[in-house]
This record gives sequence, C-alpha cells and structure tokens, in this order.
Amino acid sequence: MTKERKACGTSNIMIWTELKTESQLEQIQQESKTKSILIFKHSKRCSISQMALDRLERKWKAEETSHIKAYFLDLVSYRETSDTVALQFEVDHESPQVLIIENGEAIYDRSHFDIDYDKILKASRN
Repeated sequence: MTKERKACGTSNIMIWTELKTESQLEQIQQESKTKSILIFKHSKRCSISQMALDRLERKWKAEETSHIKAYFLDLVSYRETSDTVALQFEVDHESPQVLIIENGEAIYDRSHFDIDYDKILKASRN
C-alpha cells in the first residue's frame, strides 16, 4: 500500500510504500537492481524517531529523489519484519533507522540524529 504524507509546514510530499511483510523483501531486492530503495524503520513510541521522520519529509524533494523508492516500516506493528530486515541486510536493529538498498545489499545504514537527507542523496545511486 502506498501513502502520501505532506511534510508539516512545507509543500513537500513524500510517497511511502508501507513495508509490512517479510515477503516484500524479495520485491525490494529485485527493485534495488534498478533503483535505490530507502527503508525507514520507525517507532511510534519514540520522539526521536518522529523527529527524524519529520526532518526527512520536510527536506524531501521529488525532483531530487526520483531514483529512490521509499518504504516505511512501523517496527512496533511489524517487529518480525523489522527483525528480518536486520538479518537479511546484515545491519544492527535500531530505531529510527534508514537503510539504502542497492543491488540487494544495504549500502547505507544510519540511525537517530545521523539520518540526514543530503547524506542519503549522496549515498544513493543518482
């Protein structure tokens, strides 16, 4: 399922695909052969996670990110999927956390205050 979220105080709209099931990870691996895949692991229980999400959405610009497909993972509701993401892409579980997947592998992994739009752009395939 795809959701649009308008960033608070801006005209920026970020389109998220919800990541709910472990079976979606195969699709992500296939998509990552032609696009950069961003996975945002979010905890509704964490104010830092909400702040990181808000910062990312406020800066997101469709014209700069057309090469990135964004997935949103509510790790409280889908903890097993979150655990599988950590195992499959060989990263430590953190929240909030951003991964960039290219060619089936995590090429970028940041959490908390290190989640930064400009660094995500630089790390992703352009």
